Amino acid sequence: MDEQTRTELEAAAFRALRDHLRERTDVQNIDLMNLSGFCRNCLSRWYQEAANERGIEMDKAAAREIVYGMPYDDWRAKHQTEASEEQKEALAASHPGH
Repeated sequence: MDEQTRTELEAAAFRALRDHLRERTDVQNIDLMNLSGFCRNCLSRWYQEAANERGIEMDKAAAREIVYGMPYDDWRAKHQTEASEEQKEALAASHPGH
C-alpha cells in the first residue's frame, strides 16, 4: 500500500471514530478512560499536538470542537453527567494522579 492511500485510510478511520463518539453522547469520558485508557479529550489533544507539530497553530478549544462537533462547554452542558463514586474510584485505580 502506498503512503498516500495509507494516510487516506487512517484519516477515514479517524473520522469514523470521531463521528461515532459524537453520536454516543451517552458514553461519558470517564467511562472511556476507565475502559480504554483514552477519551474524547485525549483524542482532541492528539489532534492538537499533530497540528502543532506541523506548524499549524491550534489551541485546546479548537481541537476539542473538532472532536466534539461543538464547543466543549456546550457539549458538557448538554451531555455530561456527574461521575459516580464508583466511576471516580475506577479512574483513580486505573490512572493514578489523573
